[in-house]
Amino acid sequence: MEKATSISIEQCCIYYNIETAFVQKLNEHGLIELSHVNETVFITFEQLSDLEKYMHLHYELEINLEGLETIKHLLDRVHHLQKEVNRLKGEVG
Repeated sequence: MEKATSISIEQCCIYYNIETAFVQKLNEHGLIELSHVNETVFITFEQLSDLEKYMHLHYELEINLEGLETIKHLLDRVHHLQKEVNRLKGEVG
């Protein structure tokens, strides 16, 4: 992975003032995907909006990691169903 498309989780955590353990737990639960280059762990810039969403839900609303997984699953289903509805509308209309 090119470093131009990602940021180390250490830098990211300093910027957001969060613990690296939180980001690593998100990775362990499959909510974000981290990459390793040598000894450094990176997160892609594309995933930062997801990280911000999980930070808000976890730190401000006190939702645990299992709750975050459930929310992600439900949002993914809603998105899939919306795409299916749009596809069906296209077939009918």
